[in-house]
Amino acid sequence: MSSESTPPSHPGPISLGDEDAVKDLLVNTVFGLWDIVNDLTRLQPSRKERYRVTIFGSARAQPGTFAYDECKRTAAALAEMGCDIITGGGPGMMQAANEGAASVNAAERNRSVGIRVDLPFEQEVNPFVQQAFEHKTFFTRLHQFVLMSDAFVVTPGGIGTVLELMMVWQLLQVKHLHDTPLILVGHMWTGLVDWARSSLLNPQLELASPADIDIPRCVDTADDAIALIREHHELWQRKRQE
Repeated sequence: MSSESTPPSHPGPISLGDEDAVKDLLVNTVFGLWDIVNDLTRLQPSRKERYRVTIFGSARAQPGTFAYDECKRTAAALAEMGCDIITGGGPGMMQAANEGAASVNAAERNRSVGIRVDLPFEQEVNPFVQQAFEHKTFFTRLHQFVLMSDAFVVTPGGIGTVLELMMVWQLLQVKHLHDTPLILVGHMWTGLVDWARSSLLNPQLELASPADIDIPRCVDTADDAIALIREHHELWQRKRQE
């Protein structure tokens, strides 16, 4: 069965009393809007001027903790390379990454970006965001992360971080994203990938391929993540110069 909507055969006036016709019109119009959005996102610059790294992580990490300080140090190191840093714009690891990016006094000003979502318990963007975007839904926010990012670094986080990680992993699996590092920092993510390997590659019911499980790169330390991004960033720079 096709998932595409069927346009009305008679595009004349529709009475508001004709509930079925009104519903059909609304459904077709919504699908049409999605087609417009999808077409617009196909537009890409011929030459990207900025290399952007999105850092995902918990909103609950507190300043002064090891996780917060390592995330801040990672973002600062990446900003020193010339990378823009993108986060969810909130507190915790997001604030740590924005703080690290904003702390770098480079000749060319690096951007510390926050992509926010409207939540009742997170009212304000963190003070280290230099460029902010606001979204009403997680769906459009996740879409913007994907459109803007050249690499993803996932630090320790909760359910929201798992959602972001899994979305990027799946887009890489189905090749809607290409040549985009997905780097998972910390032992907790090794456990998640080990679970995926043992559960999804069960010979009795194989639910993924071995190559799918190898997509995320699990590393133990911030320095490991920095090294992987540095390698990819250098490759990106060489391609820009060709």
